Amino acid sequence: MAQSLNKQVDLTIKATSFLGLTSTGKVMIGDKAFEFYNDRNVEDFIQIPWDRIDRIEASVIGKKRISRFAIFLANDKYFSFSTRDNIKTLRAVAKYVPADRMLRSLSFADVFKRGLMAIPKKIFHSKEPVD
Repeated sequence: MAQSLNKQVDLTIKATSFLGLTSTGKVMIGDKAFEFYNDRNVEDFIQIPWDRIDRIEASVIGKKRISRFAIFLANDKYFSFSTRDNIKTLRAVAKYVPADRMLRSLSFADVFKRGLMAIPKKIFHSKEPVD
């Protein structure tokens, strides 16, 4: 049985983890860590202490809807989650993660635009000699 890192729990909510194959379970937000516990296998869990979180990026659709969010660690690993109420979840997380580390992820249009802007740089700044 997994032992929780939290002494006090602020929020427990149904969630989906997108690590590998999707799995459903519960997210617990408490005073020490962000925790995900799988419903089917109790030993399948994710515990992320607040001091290990580098940033959190939310996928915002339109102006208000958040489809999912990702928690990035300092070692370039990340975990993606979606809960029943992502806004409520991120508000609970905001107590423990500073506002400057909670970001809005790039939209599809932004990624596409950056890709188009990078094409001339790749063509004109090529290090290969032209014959």
